[in-house]
Amino acid sequence: MEDAENTLRALAQVYFDAAYDMDAEQFRTIFHPLSAVTRIGDDGEVNVMPIETWLGGVRNATAPRKLGLERKDEVVAIDVSDHLALIKLRLQMPPRHFTDLLSCLKVQGAWKIVQKVMSVDVRQ
Repeated sequence: MEDAENTLRALAQVYFDAAYDMDAEQFRTIFHPLSAVTRIGDDGEVNVMPIETWLGGVRNATAPRKLGLERKDEVVAIDVSDHLALIKLRLQMPPRHFTDLLSCLKVQGAWKIVQKVMSVDVRQ
């Protein structure tokens, strides 16, 4: 389990780096092609989008690095059970602060994110 946790921490670091650079191709390396992103939309309803749709939004976003924003990210928890894992992350792109829950499966020997559930808190 310790090896799995270390591998998942490395996956989380790729996630943080991709988020800071808004690098869709780097994100693609850690998400399964059939994965989805779930969040509460602006209308208050559950919004589920395929990973390719979400990556399109990433491509059109301005990277926090380019904006000179302070980087702050952390792995809050990792829970591993055989070939299933849950990673809880926090990261910020001021004024937005994110909490992400990443459900991961070990697919053909490699850990991949299969579901991202996210919440955003806007702070001034």
